[in-house]
Amino acid sequence: MKSLYLLVNFFTIIIPFIYSFHPKIKFHLTWKGFFPAVILVGLVFVLWDMWFTSMGVWGFNPDYLSGLYIGNLPLEEVLFFLCIPYACVFTYYCLDKFFNLSWNPKTEAIFCLVFSVGLILVGLINYERIYTLITFISTGVVCLTLKFVAKVDWFGKATTVYGILLFPFFIVNGILTGTGLEDPVVWYDHAENLDIRILTIPIEDAFYGFELILLNIYFSKLFLGSKNVWLVRS
Repeated sequence: MKSLYLLVNFFTIIIPFIYSFHPKIKFHLTWKGFFPAVILVGLVFVLWDMWFTSMGVWGFNPDYLSGLYIGNLPLEEVLFFLCIPYACVFTYYCLDKFFNLSWNPKTEAIFCLVFSVGLILVGLINYERIYTLITFISTGVVCLTLKFVAKVDWFGKATTVYGILLFPFFIVNGILTGTGLEDPVVWYDHAENLDIRILTIPIEDAFYGFELILLNIYFSKLFLGSKNVWLVRS
């Protein structure tokens, strides 16, 4: 089914996009911040993706692709870095707008420190597994930087929302990694990761996704600046 990956992207973004214009949500008012952010962050992740693809850390099954490529990446993979962040940042925006998700500042700081240091240590211990090494260390460094250098006050909220998003994540990423399919859309060299999987999903993917979403939230807020409609609750 050549359109499978495109359909996964489409159904990931279509509902959040439609509801972006709902008068009680108005997520479209954040687009001036979101789209520069998703381009900036997406560029970094696309380059990372190209690098890992060239090394055979992962690859793509042409049976599920349109056949259009940007460099060594299928078009669908590049669109992934728009569609997934849009759906996730939209979800964060909505939950933050209608619910108080704030953590106790001390609890948030301790959690971030322990979580990040733990990731970095696991990455260093598994230095010979490049997906584990790069993903765990970079996610740990991003978390520490956001919390203790940029001093964001939303790290705990983003963690809560991402915990909720793990449920649809398992569905989307499960399809891409082969759950319910004869062959995966995206295949992995499991010598380059911990080979710990949730169904067919390498555990590294969960942290890769967390880093992707944290950076999109941060730069979306940064680029919105004083016009930050995220501060307005209903």
